[in-house]
Amino acid sequence: MFRTLRTLFVALIVGAGLALSIVQPASAATTPQITLNPGSGPVGSAVTVTGTGFKAATTGTVIVGSTTFAFQTTSTGAFSTGITIPAASIGNLTITAKTSSIKASATFVVQAAPAPAPAPAPTISSAPLRFGVATPGGPTASTELDEVATLAGEVPSVVMSYKDFLQAPPITELDAVRSRGATPLVTWEPWAWGGGVDQPAYSLARITAGDFDAYISQWGQSLAAWGKPVMLRFAHEMNGNWYPWVEGVNGNQPGEYVAAWRHVHDVVAATGATNVQWVWSPNVPYWGSTDLTGLFPGAGYVDIVALDGYNWGSSQTWSSWVSPVDLFAPGISQLRTLAPGKPVLIAETASSELGGSKASWNTDLVSYLAAQPDVMGFVWFHMQKETDWRINSSDSSASAFKSALLARRS
Repeated sequence: MFRTLRTLFVALIVGAGLALSIVQPASAATTPQITLNPGSGPVGSAVTVTGTGFKAATTGTVIVGSTTFAFQTTSTGAFSTGITIPAASIGNLTITAKTSSIKASATFVVQAAPAPAPAPAPTISSAPLRFGVATPGGPTASTELDEVATLAGEVPSVVMSYKDFLQAPPITELDAVRSRGATPLVTWEPWAWGGGVDQPAYSLARITAGDFDAYISQWGQSLAAWGKPVMLRFAHEMNGNWYPWVEGVNGNQPGEYVAAWRHVHDVVAATGATNVQWVWSPNVPYWGSTDLTGLFPGAGYVDIVALDGYNWGSSQTWSSWVSPVDLFAPGISQLRTLAPGKPVLIAETASSELGGSKASWNTDLVSYLAAQPDVMGFVWFHMQKETDWRINSSDSSASAFKSALLARRS
């Protein structure tokens, strides 16, 4: 009896357990899903794909267009892997992760790439060797000067212009140069442009006699009123034979150049134009040029001594390639003897492309001048005239010029 009851009791318990197992609902399967971090960005974005609910401990693939990335799931069916957004159109991009029998997708929003940060605007260099320029349009030609700044990688700190004895004081141009943070260098030529070497109306004797005093005084008064530093390069290249203010042409006699210079200087000084720096600027000495000794007005009449010199290369029938050292070293030596302690400026220079490597010449020029402690700067003649003197006459010239200026800043 007892055994029968025990057997019946066990049977009831087992039956109840079976009944419970039959009526208890089965656990729901986990739905596979993936998330993207970040969920948007431009082509090339690095994205972390995180997935759950996949087959445990197996390999899978993330599919982005025609590009695939492999992943490995954990024992719980999860994974995390990094991908890079390939080339795709702007808009929604489907990203799918799949194993052999399970897959899930999410949407990545492809955005336009942000515009690149603009390159820093060129500025004026603080290097001891100043960089200046003369362009066809002069100080008010902003587009030309901006182009030069881009080519050089820095804003010119000196901007040169040319005025003859028929032009009024260029105050608007001085303001334009000043607004760029630069110093104006005005080449003041006592002649009428286009009139040739023989212009008796502009002889040195007439200048010294005071025939132009009212005009010269007007310039002095205007410059004094303007009040800011200005370099005045009067009657340059006086040791050549191509201007009417040269001794030996246009009826000019020996000694008259110095007398004319001193007279013009004194008339301007009498107006109170103490902001004017006088720049005496011969051509680099050459065979047959007038000796500089008799043309120098004296230390009290000159603030800056200068040289003009070009590498004509083989652009002319009479010219040949000349290095910067050979071009300028002899003249700089003479200036140091004539005017010891005065700063030296290369007031005009440039090189032709013909006959050698202009790129190398540009590099050598800046390197040589930067090594001369008394050379304050150089002015590049950025024009296409007798030959292509421009900085960017070739890509190699422009690149070398920019690199040379950068090297002298470091």
